[in-house]
Amino acid sequence: MSFRTIEKSDPTLLPGGVHHVTVKSAALRRRADVSFYVPPGAGADSLPLVILLHGVYGSHWAWLFKGGAHRVLDRLIAEENLPPMMLAMPSDGLWGDGSGYARHRSADHAAWIVDEVPEAATELDPRCRSTPRFIGGLSMGGYGALRLGALHARRFTAISAHSSITDVAQMQGFVEESLPEFDLAESDPLSVIDCMTRHGARLPHLRFDCGTEDVLLEHNRVLHRDLEAAGIPHVYEEFPGGHTWDYWHAHLSDTLRFFAACLPK
Repeated sequence: MSFRTIEKSDPTLLPGGVHHVTVKSAALRRRADVSFYVPPGAGADSLPLVILLHGVYGSHWAWLFKGGAHRVLDRLIAEENLPPMMLAMPSDGLWGDGSGYARHRSADHAAWIVDEVPEAATELDPRCRSTPRFIGGLSMGGYGALRLGALHARRFTAISAHSSITDVAQMQGFVEESLPEFDLAESDPLSVIDCMTRHGARLPHLRFDCGTEDVLLEHNRVLHRDLEAAGIPHVYEEFPGGHTWDYWHAHLSDTLRFFAACLPK
């Protein structure tokens, strides 16, 4: 077992396919939570892993019980023959209003996501041990997905993000804590475009979107223009909507379709 302790929910007490797991995280130096969804009837051989990161103020349950991620996946499997995938929905480490999924001096929230969440997924279901891995998220979680996906490009097949913060400085519009309080211990860039250009030659497949009434719209448009100027292939889309769960629930399907299209044929 990869973790000193691991506590798993009783599957008979939750909606079908939903699991809650608490592990002792070495990266965070404390216990941490992940919610998982494994579609009922998934095949016996392999299960691609999708990591979905929540935004500020949220936790591991948000994508399930505010975003209905399991229902979106079920619908796509039933109506569009999307292949079954395992959804891993971790907490961000629960620092302040939001950790930024970054490395703080007190806890490595990036390593928690990149290293330990896939380990917890494998502990729960070994079918995802050697399968393609994808990372996505919304708002702060979009920032985490874009940044960590770029910095750990060999770990992920594709990245997809919604309504993303594109630089850690933009957290100041959402959180109570000041940037100095984050006490970051990062040696890598904190802006998404700098991470992307540093690793542009080997980035995963990339898409992101934003609502036309979203407060972060201009930041996403600038990222799109900067990626175009750098010659980095990507898909950028805009849809009607704001910085809301209605928008993210509606467009999670775009993320899951994109990931399915990136699976090896």
